Amino acid sequence: MLTVPGVGGRSPALPGWPAAGVSRRDTEGVRKQSNVWPGEQGLDARDVDRLIRLSRDLPVHDVPLDEVTELDTDDWFRDGPMVPTVRRVIEHMKRTAEVDLSYPIILASSGRVMDGMHRVARTVLDGHAVVKAVRFVTDPEPDHRHCALEDLPY
Repeated sequence: MLTVPGVGGRSPALPGWPAAGVSRRDTEGVRKQSNVWPGEQGLDARDVDRLIRLSRDLPVHDVPLDEVTELDTDDWFRDGPMVPTVRRVIEHMKRTAEVDLSYPIILASSGRVMDGMHRVARTVLDGHAVVKAVRFVTDPEPDHRHCALEDLPY
């Protein structure tokens, strides 16, 4: 999965949010993001803005960090030609430092992270045992099927 959570300061909540007492970010002004996961042929991609909209009414739960299996993977560098250079690791460190932990991460029905790995990383660094999360019961269909990263429109 390649998820690139937004960076920058806090934004006002979208209309209809917060859900379950937790505010959600307005994605306007945040660079376009996608959740990419291996599909039957190539990669399947989901627009993170759409995932946020679709998850807005899901209940927020505390998820133990030891249930976040991506913590022990090369999650940020697994898909595509990105090599984990020191510069790229520093970029992720910066994003991790800038996240807002008031926004829950988004989990697929399987429990894999669809959006929020930088928030997970920050939660670990801050010494917490759990992360706030919403979880789909049924995963949304991909916006793009059988694609390559370079084919995505964003």
